[in-house]
Amino acid sequence: MADVMSQIQTIEDLRRLAQRRAPKMFYDYVDGGSWTESTYRANEQDLAKIAFRQRVCVNIEKRSLRSQMVGMDVSMPVALAPIGMCGLMHADGEIHAARAAKMAGVPFCLSTMSICSIEDVAQNVKEPFWFQLYMMRDRAFVESLIRRADEAKCSALVLTLDLQIMGDRHKDARNGLSAPPKIAPRFLLELIRKPHWCFAMAQTSRRGFGNIVGHVAGVSDVSSLSAWTQSQFDPTLTWADVAWVRKLWKGKLILKGIMDEDDARRAIDLGADAIIVSNHGGRQLDGAPSSISVLPKITHVTGKACDIFFDGGIRSGQDVLRAMALGARGVFLGRAYVYGLGALGEAGVRLCLNIIEREISLTMGFCGQTDINKLSADMLML
Repeated sequence: MADVMSQIQTIEDLRRLAQRRAPKMFYDYVDGGSWTESTYRANEQDLAKIAFRQRVCVNIEKRSLRSQMVGMDVSMPVALAPIGMCGLMHADGEIHAARAAKMAGVPFCLSTMSICSIEDVAQNVKEPFWFQLYMMRDRAFVESLIRRADEAKCSALVLTLDLQIMGDRHKDARNGLSAPPKIAPRFLLELIRKPHWCFAMAQTSRRGFGNIVGHVAGVSDVSSLSAWTQSQFDPTLTWADVAWVRKLWKGKLILKGIMDEDDARRAIDLGADAIIVSNHGGRQLDGAPSSISVLPKITHVTGKACDIFFDGGIRSGQDVLRAMALGARGVFLGRAYVYGLGALGEAGVRLCLNIIEREISLTMGFCGQTDINKLSADMLML
């Protein structure tokens, strides 16, 4: 383990190791986008085009990354984004990621479509975490999820708005993605090549959607779960439903999937404490602009009315700073930390966060910046 970790210097190193260790269907689920994947690629490419303004002869000995995200003190303004089926990239993945986030002093957000349940994470991590909610047709189930998140003392609710219908993800269709995986001959051959994954998965019983199985009438096995899930994402979702959730949830409410200035204004009017500028990692509307390209427009119209968080294409600490300099108050890591999880489990997530933190600190120094809360577009070459 020590030899492997000593060779990992970047998020890309973690990605390559995760690709070798995780079964193809789960790696492709994390690493893929919808349709042609043009928006997925644009998220990374547009960030990489933004150059920094190098400054010298500034006292940079004391640099601070500490900040707040919706009132929560954080070691750096970075949160672990909600990732569906995270627990199939590595056994008990959501628990391991939450532990790593706690050790790093950053928020962890659990997905509705997680393998480990809300209660699993709460039992294993004695710190408040965030919960991400999908609006399902079964409003009674949605209400029960909100109640369970409150009982688990989740400190923020992240409501995802951009999954009313599912984008075509061709890699998933070709791989026959399912949870638990279907025991087809090609999957068995894949497992022979992935001993690390098999050994870890053999140690846990958590292989289904823990927030759903046992909590919905009539859903007791894989076949009934699949049928229920496919029918539940709700194309009728409107702002009235967002207002309904706002009334039910008394804590911090974060709205995810905002890519338009008018939608940002509506979110603020309905009492959102924060919004996340996000195109779902390029997994929904292919051909949409990159998240970073719309961020300045949204921060311009919202001002200081609520916190603006950013999601999409973050693969380094430098990407975090690019988003922060253009107005974000915090950044969500998705694929970056899941690469770490697939590569080395909890240790890989910790390593991911260490890499991000070091790259943030060094880049701030090279740009003559000492406080991450005081960044502006002046540190960029635009």
